[in-house]
Amino acid sequence: MKRKGPSHLLALLPVACLTLAICGSLHAQESVSANEESKLDGLQRQINEQSRQLQDMRSSLETQERNLSQLQQALNEELLANARARGMPAPALTTGSMQVPAYAQTAAAQEPSRQPVGQAPESQNRPPEVAQIFDQPGVLTPSGTLVLEPGLQYGYASNDRVALVGYTIIPALLIGLIDVRQVKTTSATAVLTARYGMGNRFEMEARLPYVYVNSDTVSREIFTGSAVDRVFNANGSGMGDVEVTARYQLNRGGPDKPYYVAWLRYKSRTGTDLFEVTTDCVTRCIGNTTGTGLPLELPTGSGFEALQPGITWLFPSDPVVFFGSLSYLHNFERSDVSRTVIGGQKEFLGDVEAGDIIGFNLGMGLALNEKAAISIGYDQNIIGKTKQNGQDVAGAVRVTLATLLLGGTYRFNDKASLNVALGAGLTRDTPDLSFTVRVPVTF
Repeated sequence: MKRKGPSHLLALLPVACLTLAICGSLHAQESVSANEESKLDGLQRQINEQSRQLQDMRSSLETQERNLSQLQQALNEELLANARARGMPAPALTTGSMQVPAYAQTAAAQEPSRQPVGQAPESQNRPPEVAQIFDQPGVLTPSGTLVLEPGLQYGYASNDRVALVGYTIIPALLIGLIDVRQVKTTSATAVLTARYGMGNRFEMEARLPYVYVNSDTVSREIFTGSAVDRVFNANGSGMGDVEVTARYQLNRGGPDKPYYVAWLRYKSRTGTDLFEVTTDCVTRCIGNTTGTGLPLELPTGSGFEALQPGITWLFPSDPVVFFGSLSYLHNFERSDVSRTVIGGQKEFLGDVEAGDIIGFNLGMGLALNEKAAISIGYDQNIIGKTKQNGQDVAGAVRVTLATLLLGGTYRFNDKASLNVALGAGLTRDTPDLSFTVRVPVTF
């Protein structure tokens, strides 16, 4: 066998070098591919993490947008209510898709820390405040707030009555006697009212009155033939009928949306009633000919327990607020009633039920500036006939009381304000004049 020489080995050397080079290149390519795959995996993980973060941020942004929308709506309603109630005129400023008064930024900047982010103010559901002219207010007391409202009401009523006893020959000639009677009544009622908010939409109210009333009756009595006027004076004072009222706001109103407040009032008979005072009658007052038939002391209460449901509505329509109420008062019947006549005698009357009352009123309020507002309204009550032993009392008729009211309010500060209301009677049976002053103080 022929051995290969050195020249033959040198010839194989380039082949070996080429083989080594190819193997090295393949190994390098495999290393590069592994590194690239590792880098791609890392980039994919980063993309997935950033996508997750973007999704979280998108969800958070949607939540913040909803909270911002709620806050903006609440701020819009609150500022608009204050504008209507206290007269803060300003042009509208567009913020996103909502419109708020131009002073909204100032008001929000003054109170940046009073409400946490995402929580709307409690007062956003409250109706706008108006100058109170009716007995039932329309704005509920905020939750956890106590309002004490001392007040004084003055009333004056004058009534003329002419009684003819005889017969007529011709329409211009009367044979008989004439009883001309004028009754002038003055009353003053001091009232302490307490209201407490027990929730965003519920409040309780207690009313404690003290009554003073004076009456002067000028008459020429029948069967006496007297040509001289006689004056019969009587007065009374003491605690009146205590009242308790519960109110609940039925819905969430807003600008150009009505508010509805349902309420239920209970009236006691803590005051002295007509059956407890002494009446100037020697014989029965019906057909009485020897006494005036008038009480020697005037009562301070109605003498009947009563329950009165009702509903009050307010409709803000810039720049005024329309309001009104509808109610029905039911007087509970009293059994085995007697009254005392002069001389200490008792006159048995049996079962007596005062007529029920249907009431409604309408009004509108207008703010003059941020502290003063005025209201004008009309109040009417229709009183049914009084019944005795299941029958209408002789001479009993339905009575309509109608009053035109004008009132105003002035806010001293955030805690106290002054409210006045003037009423003028529109029917003969309505008091001629009523004047009410209230000073609500918030604690």
